[in-house]
Amino acid sequence: MTAFINTPAFKALIGLVIFYIGLKTFAGGVKSMGNSEDLQSFISNPYWMFIGGIVCTLLWQSSSLSTTTIVALVSSGVLPLPSAIAAVLGANIGTTGTIWLAGFFVSDGMPTGATRQIAIIHTGVNALMAATLLPFVQPIARFISKF
Repeated sequence: MTAFINTPAFKALIGLVIFYIGLKTFAGGVKSMGNSEDLQSFISNPYWMFIGGIVCTLLWQSSSLSTTTIVALVSSGVLPLPSAIAAVLGANIGTTGTIWLAGFFVSDGMPTGATRQIAIIHTGVNALMAATLLPFVQPIARFISKF
């Protein structure tokens, strides 16, 4: 029995089960948080949601988790579509923190050379996209809601 517990397949299975439980707990917590009256001014303001998307993605280093959470909140009716679009744009900015962090550890300090150039381009492209689209989240939301 001990040999089975020490196998990589068993450890991977246990890891997936723990991950699934954590994800379900996280989703339930976020969904109940969205119903709070205290957060309504934050949730209904696309610019605050943009900043929230950046901060949350920087904290948990996963734009996929941020985007999945945003989609779940929109589908449950907690988050309006314009705010969700802004939050996804923010998540795209926040995900650039991952490359800066990786570059920091690889370079033993501030990224240099090609690592720095890639980080600058990644950040710049996402920032340019957000700056271009953020003022138009209302019309984008109206367009998307037709589908």
